[in-house]
Formats: sequence, structure tokens, C-alpha cells
Amino acid sequence: MENEERLLNKGEEEEMEIYGYSLCRWKLALVAGGALCTGGLLLLLLYWMPEWRVKATCSRAPLRGCQVVLLRTTDEFHSWFCAKVRIALSLGCSPLQTPVFMAEKVTNGLTDRLCPEASEDDGLSRCSQGHLQEVRHFTHHSVKYFWNEGAQNFGSIKGLDESVPCAAIHREHSAGLAKGIRDYRRLFYGVNDIAVKVPSVFKLLIKEVLNPFYVFQLFSVILWSTDEYYYYALAIVLMSLLSIASSLYTIRKQYMMLHDMVAAHSIMRVSVSTADQGIEEILSVDLVPGDVLVIPSSGMVMPCDAVLLSGTCIVNESMLTGESVPVTKTNLPNPSEDPTALEAEAYSPEEHKRHTLFCGTTVIQTRFYTAELVKAVVVRTGFSTSKGQLVRSILYPKPTDFKLYRDAYMFLLFLVGVAGVGFLYTVVNSILHQVPPKIIIIESLDIITITVPPALPAALTAGIVYAQRRLKKVGIFCISPQRINICGQLNLVCFDKTGTLTEDGLDLWGIQRVENARFLLPEENAFSKQLVKSPFIACMAACHSLTKIEGVLSGDPLDLKMFEATGWILEEATEEETALHNRIMPTVVRPPKQLLPEPQPAASEDLELFELPATYEIGIVRQFPFSSALQRMCVVARALGQKKMDAYVKGAPEVVAGLCKPETVPVDFERVLEEYTKQGLRVIAVAHRRLESRLTWHRVQNVGREAIEANMGFLGLIIMQNKLKGETSAVLEDLHKANIRTVMVTGDNLLTAISVARDCGMIQPLDKVIVAEALAPRDGQPAKVNWHYADMLSKGTDPPPAIHPEEIPIKLAPENLEELPVTKYHFAMSGKSFAIIQEHFLDLIPKLVLHGTVFARMAPDQKTQLVEALQSVDYYVGMCGDGANDCGALKRAHGGISLSELEASVASPFTSRTSSISCVPNLIREGRAALITSFCVFKFMALYSIIQYVSVTLLYSMLSNLGDLQFLFIDLAIILVLVFTMSLNPAWKELVAQRPPAGLISGPLLGSVLSQILLCLGFQALGFLWVRRQPWYEPWTPHSDACGSSRGPGAANASAQGNGTLHDEHNIRNYENTTLFFISSFQYLTVAVAFAKGKPFRQPCHKNYSFVLSVLVLYAITLFILLHPVGPVDWALELVCVPFQWRVTILVIVLLNGAVSILMEKALLDTVLWKVLFHREKHGDFRLPSSSHPPQDRWRRCRLPAGLGFRREPPKAKYVHLAQELLVDPDWPPKPSTTTEARALAHENGTCRIVTVT
Repeated sequence: MENEERLLNKGEEEEMEIYGYSLCRWKLALVAGGALCTGGLLLLLLYWMPEWRVKATCSRAPLRGCQVVLLRTTDEFHSWFCAKVRIALSLGCSPLQTPVFMAEKVTNGLTDRLCPEASEDDGLSRCSQGHLQEVRHFTHHSVKYFWNEGAQNFGSIKGLDESVPCAAIHREHSAGLAKGIRDYRRLFYGVNDIAVKVPSVFKLLIKEVLNPFYVFQLFSVILWSTDEYYYYALAIVLMSLLSIASSLYTIRKQYMMLHDMVAAHSIMRVSVSTADQGIEEILSVDLVPGDVLVIPSSGMVMPCDAVLLSGTCIVNESMLTGESVPVTKTNLPNPSEDPTALEAEAYSPEEHKRHTLFCGTTVIQTRFYTAELVKAVVVRTGFSTSKGQLVRSILYPKPTDFKLYRDAYMFLLFLVGVAGVGFLYTVVNSILHQVPPKIIIIESLDIITITVPPALPAALTAGIVYAQRRLKKVGIFCISPQRINICGQLNLVCFDKTGTLTEDGLDLWGIQRVENARFLLPEENAFSKQLVKSPFIACMAACHSLTKIEGVLSGDPLDLKMFEATGWILEEATEEETALHNRIMPTVVRPPKQLLPEPQPAASEDLELFELPATYEIGIVRQFPFSSALQRMCVVARALGQKKMDAYVKGAPEVVAGLCKPETVPVDFERVLEEYTKQGLRVIAVAHRRLESRLTWHRVQNVGREAIEANMGFLGLIIMQNKLKGETSAVLEDLHKANIRTVMVTGDNLLTAISVARDCGMIQPLDKVIVAEALAPRDGQPAKVNWHYADMLSKGTDPPPAIHPEEIPIKLAPENLEELPVTKYHFAMSGKSFAIIQEHFLDLIPKLVLHGTVFARMAPDQKTQLVEALQSVDYYVGMCGDGANDCGALKRAHGGISLSELEASVASPFTSRTSSISCVPNLIREGRAALITSFCVFKFMALYSIIQYVSVTLLYSMLSNLGDLQFLFIDLAIILVLVFTMSLNPAWKELVAQRPPAGLISGPLLGSVLSQILLCLGFQALGFLWVRRQPWYEPWTPHSDACGSSRGPGAANASAQGNGTLHDEHNIRNYENTTLFFISSFQYLTVAVAFAKGKPFRQPCHKNYSFVLSVLVLYAITLFILLHPVGPVDWALELVCVPFQWRVTILVIVLLNGAVSILMEKALLDTVLWKVLFHREKHGDFRLPSSSHPPQDRWRRCRLPAGLGFRREPPKAKYVHLAQELLVDPDWPPKPSTTTEARALAHENGTCRIVTVT
């Protein structure tokens, strides 16, 4: 038997361990017996714990024959799941291979019964009769996993998106599928539908009711009902019903919103090209990988992922990228026709995305040639598509890992432990007093329901709900409310640049042409008669991917601005004209007539192309779209009336210059380029080449890109300006004052990004920027990292002096602005360098992210990897982007906020209605307020349960208890009112430097709770013992008359009612009960006031008018009941008459209790524990000592914690610990103009020894 576990999705994000199990009859019998004996509690426990459920009912079995699989994620959460293995019968075991008997079955018309579902027993007989095979599979998180005999493991079935050569897609998959093969494949791939099923209300209700919290409440209600606490039980039932109804409404609404978003275009009729019946219409849900989809000329919403075989499509991919700019998709190169296409190159949707139509994107229009249909091969369907994966990430999010929630569970376990002590005490005490068994059981269980407050989850949720409403008022929408608390801990925020820190659009700053390998003076305007026939303007007008959609020019914003600057006109041929050409892009650009000068003879041979009549047009013959990997685009064009064609290239200056003949590139090219990039300007280089006459119209269509883009002539630079948004600098300054690090993550040029970082204040003027330029291993040389200063990258400059480590204080989140150190250096790097460092210098990553501020040319997956790297050193990371390629990082960050309301941001926890980064401070402020509210409420609810626990335990010692209406008055009139009003404090108006604690298990919070517990215990015990020492005290009976002449008429009335009408079988009415009821009632109000924190994270409590009013009214009511007893009220609350002097004594006790509690909480704990101990232990001030701080000053600064007996502990956050190490590292930061090499050692772990070479 194979008992060892195997890995599912090995090396992927959803990697899981998988174990095989089979049902065991004797274990099932034992579980059934246990369920009967425990009244179904065992079944509930197994329902909550999938691992226990499987192990309790099944035995280990080999994966090959198992009936159930147990899955455990390999991430830090180690979540357990189980799934039932199902068996289907099929003619084969591989979806992309045609079964041996398929041809015969199709011929005989038996395609309807190719893939019957069957049970295991029935399947064996049918398999032998009909040549069917068993196919074992299970479904987990909407993905099917099939048994792979070769790998001896389960695995997800891939479509044509993995390990399929591009040549095979044209050769084997371009003809379409027969109906039989489509039905056969559908067994494996299922229907092509991203099904978001909205659960029924009944199903949601059952799932919600089986939550452990509600099960505990049900247990509590049953227990209270048996003890005749009907009012309180009814109140809890009403609260639970309201909570369940609210939760059901919210969950169902979210499901319906997601369902509506996904189902908008999920089912439609599509045309497919089949191998046996030509073009036919089928439903989109019937599509499988390998089907050939015919794209209509009017466009469509893609129901699947497909790769273009022929034609061109203009697509709006805003659903995926967040960019509403249409992109052009071209057909996948066919190696048999295109000599530049590699025969063995495997198709990949990511690498070939400019040929791939993704599910959910909208095809706006198509282009085709000589009546050829635009066809695409389906490569992925259902949840395997790009849109399906996005929906899966929303349906099955990772658990939220936050210290607050972990500590909350630990604290609840502590309360359960306290309840256990009370349980044992109650049982022993009751047995000693010979209490009936029924009463012992009820009262001992009742102590558990008192210690663990049933209203705790609702109370904790209140603060988050209020914060969510306040965020909505400022235009921030939240789909994951639990993330609001986490946002209160953010200490680093990553920002995208374009559209986030800067304006979305680009403006033309100017052009700088080159003649005779020399730069001319910059020119502001490209719209002039003198330049209209220059190659430079021809390149600006022709080298783009613009198109007209319903008569409106659309395309990349940069292309659009560039083309509009020329003033030229773009014209596209109609469909009728297109059909007359043979695979030629019929797009023409021409200048307006007013720019055309009178025709003159050419002055030189080079301008022969532009010796034209008054009609001057340039036709775009072939287009090589922009490639992010190549960082350039190219077009082949021909001017009207000319025999030779021209090639125009534009792209990244360094790349374009490398394609040009060296003699055409100015010698000061690098210096000029650097001057522009330092100013934050975006620079694009253009080049031109006259093609040979042998390259005819038809040959150009098949020539390779490399052949066209060689030996170019450098034309000059186009300079674009991307302005900062007005609020950017102010917001970043606020974040810096709050000691929140800011990082730029962009796809733009490195020097441009550094310039923008300086302009917006992310990098201060005097700070140094160290550029890490990583080089991959090559020609036997190891990988290396070259260290430069951004200000000294030009050749011929002397290296600046090295930074001395003592001059580099590290930014370690100090608690006040006076100690705010300044970061003196920053790291900057490109995405290429980041990838190389991740692969070859893994030990450098934590050091670089500690001071990394600018990350340029970052791909979408690299943005996600950067967020993970920052989280790995214990940063709480926020991410702010405009939704364009930021989805992965937005989802992975602790607090992702999208500035786009497009579908791409549906997975982002927060979405801002306004595209302004001012939402970031608002979110952090509200997060901090919500976090402090959670702490206050949790502390209050903990004290509430302990105060009531102490009261009940003291009364149990004399076989008494609190009355039903006493419980009701405390729990409803006091506790719930205070909880829901103390959560209403708005956030403080500005961000402060200190952060709230991340968890409940910390010095200040534990000190606060424990001190209040001791105070409440002491004052209750004082009242309990003191009342027994009063001269009028005697064990209370219905005939007791302690009031004597001092009682008022109301008290007499209450006494009369009590004496004449009530037999107190539960011993509720006694002097101890009355005393403890009054003392504890005031204690609830006192701790609520003590715990209601205001500054620096929330508005002061006196501005929370609802809370202030509630406290005053409750104080007044309780004082009135204490000092002026009213007969019916005392009778209802089961209070007894006590002398007025004792009532005054109780008042003195509660006033003293309140004064001591509030003084201890506000003065001692807030000043000592919060501002000193927490600051030292949690964040620390770990800077190198300098001569400016003599030893006695340092002693004075740390004398208070030492005097209190506290010892400084090592920092808990990894980035703080790392910063301490780097402060004493003489080799860090790297010195300028040095190189770090990685030399691999002969160890199995593959670690590298880093050698620095000067």
C-alpha cells in the first residue's frame, strides 16, 4: 500500500499534499454509535474538521484505488479539504488523443453514448463490452483532477495552453473537431461555463447555523430555557436571528453580484468550423479545447481563451488589464509559412498574448483578407481560462492571516479555561451543599455560557461595519471587510506610477531630430510645413497601431498623442476594398492639405522618397506590433508613387539605438537621453531604413522581423511628458510623516521612475540612489550585480565617495516624529535585474527590499513577487494601482486598493471611486480606527464576561445567582448599548507616526485587561464581604426587614410584594445579590469609559455623542434604581431592600472603583505601557549610537523601562532585525562602481557565495 503522500500542482501557487483513503465499515459504525451517544455533537465536530472526518470514517489506501482524497495546502495556513473520487467511463484516458475506437463509434452513429457516467461496479462490465475505460477524477475548487497512470498521481487536465507546439496548432488543430470527438473531450473538460451558483437561502441558512458560534448559542439558549431564563434566552434568539438574516443577505448579495458579472455573456450561440460538417452553430457551453471558433466581423464577447489562426482582431481587454485602450491581435505565426517562426516553439498564452483572445474580453471588430474567415482555436475553457482563474480567486480566497484574529482565538481559549475552573468549582461546591443533580448540571454549564459571551462576534463586527460605511462615504468600496482591520497595520505602500502617481495621459513635450549624426535643437511642434515630408514625421505618422472604431481613432494613448501631434489623417479601407487585396493592411495616413508645400525638385538622393506631387499618402504595408519583450514596434510602409518601401521603428531609446548603424547615432546620445530621463520625461527613439527594391509587397508579408529591423538610420527622439497628479506630493508627505514607507512599482523606464520619485518626494533631494544592475550568467561567467549611483551613470565621471554606515539611520517605525530618522540611500532596479537577483542572489532580496524604493520595467507577476518579498520580511504591505496589470499585486497585498472600477479590480479588497491616491491615507486612518475599536470592544467584552463570572461565582458560593431580568438588564440595556455606541468613534483626522498594536497578546493590552480584572474582582469581593459585616445583616428571608425606619414608601411596597406573593426557590433575593448587582452594573459602565480610546487613532470619546448619551442615561438609570428604589422595579429585578446608608456605601465603592480604574487606564497604562514599553519592545529605536548622544543621555532614555523591571527584547519584525544586522555590516551598502558575483558551491541546496569585486 502506498501510504506516502504526493504533491498536487507541484511548484504552483495551489500546491497541495494529497492522501488516498477508502471507506471503512467498522469505523463508520463507530462514528454512528458515537453520534448517537453524543446527541449529534460528534457529527458537528467532524463537519467542522475535514481531516478528522476522513480519518474517522476511512482507512488509508493507495491513490490509484482510493474512494476519497484528503488535501492539505502547503502554504502557511495548512488548510484541509476532502473530495470524493468519482468514476466515469470513456473510450480513452487522454482528452487530446483520439481513442482507437472513436472512428468506428462515430461511423455507427453512437456518439451520444461515448462517455456515459457509471458507478464502479456497473462500469467494469460495460468497459469490457464496449471497450470503455475507467476514468477516475475528483473536483476541488471548481477544477477537475484526473488520475494519471504514468505519473501515478492525480493532475488537472491541460488544454492546448501547455506543451503544444505552435506548428501543431496550425497542423493538427486548425481543421476543427467532429461532434463525436467534441463529446468525448467534454467528459474531461466539462461544459464551458464559469458557473457561480447562487446557493439557496435554505442551504446558506444551514451552513450559517452550523457555525460553531451559533451552535454554542443554541446550546446556551436551551440551557437558559431549562433554567427558566426565558427573557434572556428570547433576547439572544432575536439577536441571533437578526445576525443570521444580515449575514445571509450580505453573502447572497455578493454571490448574486458575482454571478451577474460572470453570467452576462456566459451562454451564447457561436459559429465553429467542424471537420465533418463545415461551419455550424453551437452553444458556447459546448466548446472544448480544439474547437475552431469563427469570429464574426461585428465582434463578440469571448466565451473562452482562443489563439488566432487567421485574420486580425481589435480587442478591448479592460476586463483583464484595466486598460480600456483597444489592442490589436494578430494571427499566430505558422512555421510552415513564416520562416521566422520556430518549429518547436511551444504555445503559451502569456508569451503569445498578442495572438491570444482571452475569455471575457470584447472583440470590437475583425479584419480579414480575400474573404478569408477570422478563425481562432479554443485553447482553454471554463475555470481554466484567464477570467475563470480570476473568478476562482474571488470564490476561494486565501484565509486572512492577521495576528489580531489568532490572538482572539487564544483569548477565547483562555476564557474557556477560566470557564472550566468555574465549572469544576460549581460542581464541587454544589455537591458539598447537597444540591440536586439537575441543578448542578444546569448551573455548572451556565458558568460556561457566562464566561464566553455570546454577543462577542457581533460586537467585534460592529466597528468594522461602521468603518465600512465611513469608507463608502469617501468613495472607497470594500468587498472584504475583514481587511479593514489589517489596513490599520500598513507600514509600507507600493504605488504604480502611470495613472496613479502621475496623470493617465501623456503630452508631447517636444522632438529632437538628428541630422548627420548630430542632435539638432529641440523643437516644440511637429505640426509644420517644413517637417511634413521628413522621415521623422513620417515615422510618427505611420509607426503605430491605431485604428478607427465607429469612426473614432482608438489605440494606445502614447500612439494617439504622437499621431495627433503630427496633425495627419488616418484612413482605413472598407470591407469591400479589403477583399481586393491579398493579406495587405489597407491603412493609409496623409497630412492635411494645408501642410503640403508646392512640389519642388529633390535636393538630394536621400529625399527621393519625398519628391511627391501635392497628393502625399503613406500606406502601411505590414505592421509588427509592439512587443514588451522587444520594447519596440515596427512598420513597413510605402509612399504613394514610390517603388521602394521604408521601414520605421520606434521604441525604447537604448533598443532602437542598438538596431541602428553606429555612424548614424550621435556620440552624445547617452548624455542627452539621461538629461531627459532625469527630468522625468518619457523618451522614445525613432529610426528609418529604405528597403531594397527586391522586397516586393508580397515578399514583405513573409519576411522576418529581424531582417527588417537591421541597419537602421537613427532619426532622433520623441519626448513625452507625464505630469504628477496634483495631490501626489501632499499624500506621500503625509505617509512619510506617519512613518509609512512608499515604494514605486512601474513598467516605465528606470531613470524616468527615479526622477518621478524625486519630484513627488518619495526620494528626498539629498538622498542617494544606488542602482542594482544584475547580469545573468554568460559564457561561463557567474551572475553578477553591478552597483552604480543613479546620479553618476554617465561615462567619464568620478565615482562619488562611499556612504559610511554610521550616516545611514534605518527607517524603523519610531513612535514619534522627533525620532523620525531619514533614509539616506535607496535602491533602484529594473524588472530584469529583479528576476536575475531572485534566481541567483536570493540572499540579497531581503536586504534590497529593506531600502528598495524604485522598481521599474516590472512585469505583472514581478509586482506580485515584490509584494511577497516585502511580506516575507514582515512588512504589512499596501498596494495602490489603477487596475492595469496590478491585479495580482492588489490581491496579494495586505491592503490592495484599486483606482479603477473596471472588472479587473473586482478581486481587489478595496476600490476607490476617484482615481486619486488620497484614498490611501483615508483607508489607513479608518483601518487604524477600526483596529483600535476592535481592541476596545474585545477588552470590554472580556471584562464584561469576567465581571459577570466573578459575580456569579461569588453568588454560587452561597447557592444564589443573578436573576433573569438582572441578566437581561445587564446584557441588553448596558452591554449591547455600550458596545454598539463605543464603536462609533470616527477616525482621527490625520495619520500619526505610531501604529496600533497588531495583536491582543501584548504588554499594554494584557496589562490593561489584567489590571481591570483585578480591580473589579477586588471591589466585588469587598462589597460581598462587607455587606455580611453590617449590623443589620442576616440571611435574607421573605420576612426580613433590614431597612427599618430608613426605608421609603417604595421600598416598603417592594418588600410587601416580595413577602406576600413570591416564593424564591432559586435564592435570587438576598443582600449579597443586590450589592453585587449594583457594583457590577457600575463596573460595566466604568470599564466602557476606561477602554473607549480616542486619540491618536480615533476621535475623542466626547465627540461620540451617542456613546456619551448612552453612558449618561445608563448612569442616571442605575443611580436612580440605587438611591430611589421603586417597588415594581425592585420586584421585577428581584432586588431586596437595604438601608439607605448601605446604598450610599455602595455608591462610594463604585465611585472609588471608577476613579481607580480610569486613573490606572488613562494615566499609568497609557503613559507607561503604551508609550514606553510597547514602543521599546515592538518597534524599538535600534540606531547606531553616535557622538551626539553621550552615554548618560542614552541611560536616561531607557531608565524607565529598566526601572519597571522590563528587559529590552530582540525585535519581532524581521525587517527590524535585518536592519540591526546591516547597521554593523561594513560591506553594506555596496560601495559605488563595485560588482557582486555569485559563485555556486557544490552543495545540493544550491546556495551561492557572494563575492564583491571592486
